[in-house]
Amino acid sequence: MTPIVPVILSGGSGTRLWPMSTPEQPKQMLALTAEQTMLQLTAARASSEQYDAPIVVANARHAEMIEEQLTAIGCRPQALILEPMGRNTAPAIALAALCANDPSAPLLVMPSDHVIEDVAAFHAAINAALPMVEQGWLVTFGITPDAPETGYGYIKVGEPVASGVHRVDRFVEKPPRAAAEAMLASGDHAWNGGIFLFRADAFLDALARHEPVMLHAVRRAVAEGEQSGSRICPSAEAFAEAPNQSIDYAVMEKSDRVAVVPVTMGWNDVGSWDALHAISITDAAGNAIRGEVIALDTNNCFVRSDGARVAMVGVSDLIVVASGGDMLILPRGRSQDVKALLEAMKDKPRRASTPPDAS
Repeated sequence: MTPIVPVILSGGSGTRLWPMSTPEQPKQMLALTAEQTMLQLTAARASSEQYDAPIVVANARHAEMIEEQLTAIGCRPQALILEPMGRNTAPAIALAALCANDPSAPLLVMPSDHVIEDVAAFHAAINAALPMVEQGWLVTFGITPDAPETGYGYIKVGEPVASGVHRVDRFVEKPPRAAAEAMLASGDHAWNGGIFLFRADAFLDALARHEPVMLHAVRRAVAEGEQSGSRICPSAEAFAEAPNQSIDYAVMEKSDRVAVVPVTMGWNDVGSWDALHAISITDAAGNAIRGEVIALDTNNCFVRSDGARVAMVGVSDLIVVASGGDMLILPRGRSQDVKALLEAMKDKPRRASTPPDAS
């Protein structure tokens, strides 16, 4: 059987976890949930004999950091594709598919900044999907929902096409609360976790049918780009012509051989400090604390510092994050407002510093 090629997407800026995550060192480069960084954990998830060396698609500014982190865990990627600019997931995956050593290889596409606690369940879902993948199907993994989340897209699970594998009935954009509650109650919807498995040639064939302009631009970007060792630098001029589209919009919602494998695997996209708090180990008072922190009469707080000492007395339900010269303080449940906060900071930059990028 052809080894599976992990494709690790590492182009995100991760500013929702500011101030620790910044465009210069986004969340996938940080050890937020374990001793290893999120990038390292992602690579380690697909490192057995069943898997080939990974392809990493990343922001060019992070090249050395990525190489250092992967080398530290004994991982040598077959390609490190350095995007000259972000053009969303469909062009990024097209770059990987065009650069794969074997065009018939299954590609396991994974964001670099997600948590999967039950890796064995993830591997079982991958093995369930493989027979359909070998037949040319495009497979996504549907996360079993445990709450009516409005921040995730959903997948309506259709009829079974193989053991553990179902046809996708439809994709649902991030819903309002009432719709999310109805989908959770129906029992036939899954969260769209953005993890995919398909043959490289099957994905490129689907792209040729549904987004030929994108495929042409990405092909030209690879052909006119430069390569040095495992580093591949696509042409910026050509890549800029690729439409800025997600894989769901460009291919998955339009193709007729799209399947979903529902799976419960302890998945979390760690999209906010609240989300990180939810999966963190807490003390007897409900506090999740890391770093130099003194907390007296403090309850149900998330506190993290990578330098400054934080002292807290008589407070509850706060998120406090200190990194470098910045500190974030907000009530639990409001961490999705970090992006708005960064926008406000752009209008009031502090002296002798550059405000963070909220893009």
